[in-house]
Amino acid sequence: MDETDPGDFRERVTRSYERQQFMRTLGAELTRVEHAMVEIEMPFNPKLTQQHGFLHAGVISAALDAACGYAAYTVIDPEASILTIEFKVNLMSPGRGDRFLFRGEITKPGSTIIVADGRAYALSNGPAKLIASMSGSMMVIRGREDVTG
Repeated sequence: MDETDPGDFRERVTRSYERQQFMRTLGAELTRVEHAMVEIEMPFNPKLTQQHGFLHAGVISAALDAACGYAAYTVIDPEASILTIEFKVNLMSPGRGDRFLFRGEITKPGSTIIVADGRAYALSNGPAKLIASMSGSMMVIRGREDVTG
């Protein structure tokens, strides 16, 4: 991958994630931070379901967006930030499980635009079940005081 030195990305990602009030509201926790890959997990919560009792597509999309955005955050220079500019989510199976895992991985790093792919898994007894995938584009933001970390 062609990129700038991301510095201490784990600390930056963790500090930024702690300011994510929405992820806290969902009960989602940052569980893994690697170069170009981030995982977020959350328990099932009936308050986050749609009319059939499955995890709501909006919750799935938001968690995938966060995982992909923070994966992008691991490959940029420490003075920059990230904003999502586009994403598409494919819902493949009902969001039914005891816990959920959202993994974001960088597909193509860049100095201005970064492309990431995400996968959402339902976790219960047995193997993880793929429930959704995401492809997203993130813009690297520099020099804006209102968009930091």
